[in-house]
Amino acid sequence: MTRYFDEELLELNKKILEMSAEAEAAIGNSIKALRDLSREKAEAVIKDDDRIDNLDLAIEEKCLNLIALYQPAAADLRFIVMSMKIATDLERIADLAVDIAQRVLEIADQPLLKPLIDIPKLATLSQGMVRDAINSFVNKDTELARSVILRDSEADTLRNLVQSELIYDYMSKDPGTAPRAVPLLLVARHLERICDHATNIAENVIYLVKAEQVRHHPESLK
Repeated sequence: MTRYFDEELLELNKKILEMSAEAEAAIGNSIKALRDLSREKAEAVIKDDDRIDNLDLAIEEKCLNLIALYQPAAADLRFIVMSMKIATDLERIADLAVDIAQRVLEIADQPLLKPLIDIPKLATLSQGMVRDAINSFVNKDTELARSVILRDSEADTLRNLVQSELIYDYMSKDPGTAPRAVPLLLVARHLERICDHATNIAENVIYLVKAEQVRHHPESLK
């Protein structure tokens, strides 16, 4: 029975990796849609979300079946429970990519208000954090997980730069720019929230490996 259980855990790992790759791709594709102001690309991101939702459901079902069939304890049980939590974060990350695509649809028929500088940086950061958070989970690498958590402040800084520029350099000077500025404000917010979910995953990895709670305890990361 142990051999079959180990094989099932490996399969669960693969599904998490597959879902992570899909979520990361959704982020990148939503930003491509924004750069190109492409309705077609934005609608493709929205359509592809069904596949990610299905992976989330499959992972949840697999985790519940593993618990019911094998009644795992200690580290194995923590791994399965954390897998469900991580899948939930990945599903929300994908939903935020859909939110970005929807913002693109709102401004697709208008020229961009300004060249995109900090938003692509924030998008690259969010993709890297998601990728590293999942790699830390798969490899049980707590140092990589800590590095993800520490990058979250960079995401906050980039979001604040976007907000400050759009509010003070555009909307306050010309309220007529608001219909094009507000969707960009929201895109920055969506990307920052993606980084928050990557941070959640990394925090769960540290708990999984070390049974150490670092959420709400930033001093423990030093």
